[in-house]
Amino acid sequence: WNSILFADGTLSRLPRATCEIQGYVYDAKMRAAHLAREFWHDPELADRLEKEAAELKHRFNRDFWLEDREFFALAIDGDGRKVDALTSNIGHLLWSGIVEEDKAEAVVRHLMGPHLYSGWGVRTMAEGEGGYNPIGYHLGTIWPHDNAFIAMGLRRYGYREEAARVAMGMLEAATYFKGRLPEAFAGYPRQLTEFPVEYPTACSPQAWASGAPLLLLRAILGLEPIGDHLLVDPAIPSMLGQLELLDIPGRWGRIDAFGRGRVNIPAVGDSAPLS
Repeated sequence: WNSILFADGTLSRLPRATCEIQGYVYDAKMRAAHLAREFWHDPELADRLEKEAAELKHRFNRDFWLEDREFFALAIDGDGRKVDALTSNIGHLLWSGIVEEDKAEAVVRHLMGPHLYSGWGVRTMAEGEGGYNPIGYHLGTIWPHDNAFIAMGLRRYGYREEAARVAMGMLEAATYFKGRLPEAFAGYPRQLTEFPVEYPTACSPQAWASGAPLLLLRAILGLEPIGDHLLVDPAIPSMLGQLELLDIPGRWGRIDAFGRGRVNIPAVGDSAPLS
């Protein structure tokens, strides 16, 4: 409730339309359209849902885009104002596919820049925003499940190396939590603390965080169901060596996925060019 803030730290007014919800609705319409066309044999419904999704995508990219800051508004508040804090929510937009191609590079640049990316993961709110707090629940902490969605979004738009970097940061952080990622941890820069700082009241185990490594694994192996086949397109951090996932079940039967680590992750503090 206290994280839908303007860049100066002031709280936006209710009711609010947050950006990621628009992406979730877009994604739901596209998935439902696929079901309608392929399984329910209802092409009329599929056409309607795809049309609604396309219209939503157009309106969203027009109404939420902040031209001066080159990212999407966190929300539109009850007064019709664009809430302009920079947050990790924009990564969920990549996951959903609602971002138009000509805006994707700017979004990725923000996600992987030093204000959002700590070296361990993407913060919920960027350092430098008025409401930023590295141990604030939605105000600058790092959430593993949040980063898993972001990694998949990066892969969706073709940013393989950036997805690998996010995944590797999470996997490295997990080693400091006895292999079990917590609900959230602090957003302090990696150069400052050299280890991920615990969030005082984070749940561990926690369901969202427990699912994060599975989605990260999918991101770096590039697993994507296509019809009756499973596409494997690995982009694995070199630090991991070889990665194998065997006997993956599905409509393709069972398949093995493996790949060698060929993505070099920049040292902490270095900025890598966008791929």
